[in-house]
Amino acid sequence: MDQVPTQRQQHDPADQGTADYRRLAQQLCDVVDGRQILSPAKFIEMMGLDIDSFSSNAHVHRSTVIRAPAAESIQSHIRTSLRVLAAVAAVSGGDLQAANFCYRNEQLTPFNYKTAESLVAEGRAADVVDLMTSYEAGFTG
Repeated sequence: MDQVPTQRQQHDPADQGTADYRRLAQQLCDVVDGRQILSPAKFIEMMGLDIDSFSSNAHVHRSTVIRAPAAESIQSHIRTSLRVLAAVAAVSGGDLQAANFCYRNEQLTPFNYKTAESLVAEGRAADVVDLMTSYEAGFTG
């Protein structure tokens, strides 16, 4: 009897990152004015930030965080931060606490010793995700 060989499923880092991102996003969901949003308050608490740091990183006034949590600039900053945090978590073994620490404190040599958090605030999230992907792939030289 002919059997079709089964292909081995390979672990795709992007799949893990997407799953981590979705899990994080679900934890931060909130309903405001009948719309589901990512809660800045929950994000601030999860990341151990203060409102001034968050508003500075998101490039909004601190009152916007309180009065207009559904503002696109706030929602975009949270989404981007979660994508990068998920990439960092994939490299750090999926531990969210370790990923949070690295995201906020680990100085990245290729980026003049800036943190992932500061790079996201500068609009360089894609660069951080690319770096994390290369770390996860390992040495290939």
